[in-house]
Amino acid sequence: MPAKLSVNLNAVAMLRNRRDLPWPSVTGLGRIALEAGAHGLTVHPRPDQRHIRFSDLPDLRALIDDEFPSCEFNIEGYPSEDFLELVERIEPEQVTLVPDDPAQATSDHGWDFEGQGGLLEPVIARLKKGGFRVSLFSDAEPGGIAAAKALGADRVELYTGPYGGCYDDPQKAASEIEKLGRTADAARAAGLAVNAGHDLTVANLPALMRRIPDLAEVSIGHGLTADALEYGMAETVRRFLKACGN
Repeated sequence: MPAKLSVNLNAVAMLRNRRDLPWPSVTGLGRIALEAGAHGLTVHPRPDQRHIRFSDLPDLRALIDDEFPSCEFNIEGYPSEDFLELVERIEPEQVTLVPDDPAQATSDHGWDFEGQGGLLEPVIARLKKGGFRVSLFSDAEPGGIAAAKALGADRVELYTGPYGGCYDDPQKAASEIEKLGRTADAARAAGLAVNAGHDLTVANLPALMRRIPDLAEVSIGHGLTADALEYGMAETVRRFLKACGN
């Protein structure tokens, strides 16, 4: 099955936030992406609201509910109490937990599932009780996957940043793909579905899909938004869908 495409709107929001103006419209471009065939929208609201603002979330939730009810809303973030209350209020279909420090520019590593299990286990139980699918951000390290399953997660999201950084080094890219593939194999064996995200592009997605043909979902923001400046959002979504095998 082709991987589903969730369009991350953070970069759109960051561009909007350069001015105290309502454009580019986060909701408007989300609508264009969904109309073009994207399967969902992703946001990562950080405490300083430097890109997605808390006020964006009800509008995006309403967009999906009212116009694209078969699509999904994925909210990423560090599981602070404020974040948990936010997702419980907005009710996304999927919550992706990431181990970000608030000062980080972007997500750049996965969880230590064993070392941070004491934090994660009650959070996951709380979210599952609320009816949310829970995905955990994961490095390409097969050894920790069994612990992620034991914590109660439904999915892991493979952090593909190191792979994305190999755009000019095919040999290193092949090595990174194999690390990701072995981690996906371990997740499958443990009964976890696999998502992926970070620095994925039209150019590097096909090779990843060949190694992980049952990849459930990719969440893509920076590369997709960069391409949208050249091709437009609708055509860019169609290009990414094709790269995912859709």
